[in-house]
Amino acid sequence: MPWMPDSLAEWLESDGLGGYAMGTVCGRRTRRYHSLLTVATSPPTGRMTLVNGFDVWIEGEGQDVPLSTQLYTPYVVAPDNTRWLDDFVTYPWPTWTFRLPDGPVIRQELFMLRGQPTTILRWRCLTPDYGGAPLRLHLRPFLSGRDHHADHTENAAFDFSPEHEHEQWTWKPYDGVPAIHAFTNGRYTHQPVWYRHFLYEHERERGLNDTEDLASPGKWTWNLATEDAVLIWTTQPDSLSHGPRAISALETTQRWAASESSRRGELPARRRSIEQYLVKPAGRSSIIAGYPWFTDWGRDTFISLRGLCLATGDLATAGEILDAWSIHVSEGMLPNRFPDSGAEPEYNSVDASLWYIIAVREYLDLAERQHILLTPEHHQRLDAAIEQIFAGYSQGTRYQIHLDDDGLIACGEPGVQLTWMDAKVGDWVVTPRIGKPVEIQALWLNALAAFPQHHPSAEDWLQHGRKSFERRFWNATTGCLNDVVDVDHRDGQVDAMIGPNQVFALGGLPLTLTSTEHTGSALAVVEQHLLTPLGLRTRSPADPGYHGRFQGSVRERDGAYHTGTVWPWLIGSFVEAWIKRQVELPEARQLARERFLTPLERHFKEAGLDHISEVADGDAPFTPRGCPFQAWSLGEYLRLDRQVLC
Repeated sequence: MPWMPDSLAEWLESDGLGGYAMGTVCGRRTRRYHSLLTVATSPPTGRMTLVNGFDVWIEGEGQDVPLSTQLYTPYVVAPDNTRWLDDFVTYPWPTWTFRLPDGPVIRQELFMLRGQPTTILRWRCLTPDYGGAPLRLHLRPFLSGRDHHADHTENAAFDFSPEHEHEQWTWKPYDGVPAIHAFTNGRYTHQPVWYRHFLYEHERERGLNDTEDLASPGKWTWNLATEDAVLIWTTQPDSLSHGPRAISALETTQRWAASESSRRGELPARRRSIEQYLVKPAGRSSIIAGYPWFTDWGRDTFISLRGLCLATGDLATAGEILDAWSIHVSEGMLPNRFPDSGAEPEYNSVDASLWYIIAVREYLDLAERQHILLTPEHHQRLDAAIEQIFAGYSQGTRYQIHLDDDGLIACGEPGVQLTWMDAKVGDWVVTPRIGKPVEIQALWLNALAAFPQHHPSAEDWLQHGRKSFERRFWNATTGCLNDVVDVDHRDGQVDAMIGPNQVFALGGLPLTLTSTEHTGSALAVVEQHLLTPLGLRTRSPADPGYHGRFQGSVRERDGAYHTGTVWPWLIGSFVEAWIKRQVELPEARQLARERFLTPLERHFKEAGLDHISEVADGDAPFTPRGCPFQAWSLGEYLRLDRQVLC
């Protein structure tokens, strides 16, 4: 029997617009986000879950054979398909193989269309000589029509009645919710009923509401002994270029499966994972920070882009994203995120703009290496954005972000978290870093070194800042760099926490800011206190404020988010700095692959399949947590694999 992932490991399909389908290998929905069709109503934001799942079974003479499984309160599994699930693969899309007790082998497939809010399902009998009695497949869909962060309860307002024309059924569950269209070659029987008290284990672990009621309007039936069963869910039926209205649902599915299989077959394995994060709705190419609950965040986009696009040679996509974001500079700042609700962008990040400059520098360098000429207009937009950022940071902008007399960037005010360590619960900022955080200085000085021509004082700022940096951040007691100096804007006050952000100054960015001696000492401290198989801890286990488990209520998890929890994305800059330190060791790159990349490669078969998680516990066994599909985690792995260690 081939390798089978854990039954609760998760798969992901996305539509390139912000929408997605996701679930577990066994089919049990363990999150409120697990669904067959979640769409972005204001792409890539405004996500709504429309089709949550289904019960599907093969009709038997004495007993039905389930191909799906559900969990209900208090902890009731019904039905349970694990006895019949024989195999699962993610290539070219999520595919399940079921071996039935009386001989037939059934394959179930699911994929989303790129650029369309559409999910296609297909079932096929793989037993060529199967004959005899009809092989009847039955399916009951579970529908809602809710914000994907919310949950759904039984109510009298849900409209069960479908509109029906040929092979198309349409439900309009609530006012203001997109219509749900189904195309299928199945025979429909209208039997409206509520399925109550689904239990979502991951939501319970996260301290959130963990139960839900879903509406099931009826049942479809197919005979797999005569033809495949197909079911297409979409909110835009007219956008299907193969024309479900003009040809049958079966033929439409066959054509789409053939074209999509061909398209995906031409993509390298990791590229198929990369494209899940790339979105291109009208007017704004971007990168989804993570599934299921993040949208496109500025900081995450520019960090992820370095690995997902630049390290893989995708110059065109990188250029589109950098161009699209260039118009959003405001007072020298780029947005931290575009809210899922469609509200105004949030300018509450001190590092997003600086990461943008780093990404632009690498993008221009790649264009030069590939001998690609960029248009003058494109160049001008990128240059204008960088100049606005330099002007805003040097003159002063929101949240007391400003260039100080020592050539370093000060930032922050009470109640606001500006760095990537951004957990906040109510008025509680969990890891306040007001003052001069170490990575902000590394980013600022690297940005100046990347584009000294973009401000008349850039070279002076760079030289002055470099002279100040090591003097102000080196801590002889800890043997590494302070995390923040001038804490709370008090001159000389330091936070000496042994933190991971120092790796950006130790060689994790192009410009190393410390002496050879100090770099070696600090990297050794980071390796001793923070390194784990899945990335760097955010705090040393020796620190009294260390939290080794990322679990519990919202408050408990946010309290641990940056106080010990492991972040895989940090491994990129750590290994880059480590390699620079080992420059005279011929086998350094191979050693780095074995020590640092191999554990991440094993992780591709855990949690989010073919992806890398957002975070993990700081304590062994370093259980993956947070988003199972995280863009910058995958991006930094790819940057190491394709660029730093090649």
